Amino acid sequence: MLTAVHSRARGRGAAALLVAGVCWGTGGIAGALLATSGDLHPLSIAAYRLLLGGVFVSMFLLATSGMRVPRTAASVRRLLVVGVLLAVFQASYFAAVTLTSVSLATMITIGSVPVFVVVATTARTGRRPSVTTLGALCSAIVGLVLLMGAPTGAGEGSPLIGIGCALLAGAGFATVTIATRRPVAGLDPLRTAAVGCLLGGALLLPAALMVGVSIPLRPEPVAAALYLGLVPTALAYTAYFTGLRSAHAVVAGLAVLLEPLTAALLATVLLGDRLGVVGWCGAGLLVVALAVSQLRPEPVPIQRSEVAPAER
Repeated sequence: MLTAVHSRARGRGAAALLVAGVCWGTGGIAGALLATSGDLHPLSIAAYRLLLGGVFVSMFLLATSGMRVPRTAASVRRLLVVGVLLAVFQASYFAAVTLTSVSLATMITIGSVPVFVVVATTARTGRRPSVTTLGALCSAIVGLVLLMGAPTGAGEGSPLIGIGCALLAGAGFATVTIATRRPVAGLDPLRTAAVGCLLGGALLLPAALMVGVSIPLRPEPVAAALYLGLVPTALAYTAYFTGLRSAHAVVAGLAVLLEPLTAALLATVLLGDRLGVVGWCGAGLLVVALAVSQLRPEPVPIQRSEVAPAER
């Protein structure tokens, strides 16, 4: 009975993570549209994304169960960690984009997340990754490299610093994945996403104000900003934090690979881009990595009656 319940929870968690990855993948086109139609700096887009996402989730909470957040030390620590790490992730990623290129920054950031998660999980548990985990990780890395293709475009600064920023962004998101996996009493995924996004956006706001945050009041940029805050941020982070409660951290790390996969497929359908044979092979390897990650064996919960008295 416990095994069946555990399996259903694991399946729901994996589904939530997949929803998050697909939603994140739509953010690239929305962000690019906002940048061109609104003439906004990437840092300002990141701040708008987090702030609007936090506002949307907060509005939903106020209309349903209320915005009450537990005032325990554990709750405060969790929300501070999420807010700071989201700000670090967004700022580091967009710094990497400026210093290198969009393709290179995305490839390093997204590709490094599952690697950091596996390394941190191995260090924490003291157990070597399983063959299944290593196979999924290798398939993901190769697939991502093939999908992204050779980086194009030059940045405005040092490529080495840009690569460092991309790795910092990947490490920041991997830390979010690991740090928020264990639930805090009274703090659900909706409140975590709402306060975390608001805090992260507030931390980025001073720098965004320096480069300009004015959005033209035209339908296109306004719609792009609202969509960016609602779907790839509010919905995606809520789904991600929900999935983290039952899915393994390695699966969560691999789920982020759906972002470049979804973005590439949308670009093919909506913008007429062509992946080519190599790109489609990369997309296939990402799908294989996600499928293989679901085969990872999970420990079966032990019933209380099965635990020896000395261990209770």
